Amino acid sequence: MESPVTLTPAERPGWSVEAEREQLLSAIRASGVEDPRVLEAVAKVPRHELVPPELRHLAYEDHPLPIGGGQTISQPSLVALMTELAKIEHGDRVLEVGTGSGYQAAILAELTDEVYTIEIVEALAARARRDLERLGYGDRIQFRIGDGYAGWVEAAPFDAIIVTAAPPKVPEPLKAQLKVGGRLVIPVGSGRSQALRVIERTPSGFVEHASLPVTFVPMTGRAQER
Repeated sequence: MESPVTLTPAERPGWSVEAEREQLLSAIRASGVEDPRVLEAVAKVPRHELVPPELRHLAYEDHPLPIGGGQTISQPSLVALMTELAKIEHGDRVLEVGTGSGYQAAILAELTDEVYTIEIVEALAARARRDLERLGYGDRIQFRIGDGYAGWVEAAPFDAIIVTAAPPKVPEPLKAQLKVGGRLVIPVGSGRSQALRVIERTPSGFVEHASLPVTFVPMTGRAQER
């Protein structure tokens, strides 16, 4: 018996990036994301170029996909929500912890030209960098392989920090690297007991603005030390 053939998006009859992307945008709007700049960024980023070839036919469906190394590319509506919650303006300096496929970094690079991204899995970091540079984002993104728990001290402070894996508790180094007025968007918890938290640094300390249930892969490295 012959194995089934998985077609790439371009090989599927009637497939078009524009139609699939518009369907995705409709789903993201329906999820409650309203920021026009975020929606425009989603419309520009070719998600099918940032997932494994065998899964490209699923690239514009609103759910996570495996990318290897036990990691996933987050569902687009959640990426859009986290980006909206970070309130990124053009010219902001933004840190992403967990490069993964590079999709969130690409969205950020559509909003500002100073993005820093860290990935602990070397193979994922190398692939994401190749893909993002191939897609023209290399001049807006700085890459690092390492443990994102410690942040990126030399580039701090940041206007926004987005974390794409869940530590059991909020890493203090990341809070310390926020500017006053900066926002940290981060899933916190373990297993299915996670919540997405938005923490703002104010002149008098830190204020938490929002929390909703989510499920992310766990942050590895120092975050798991007891």
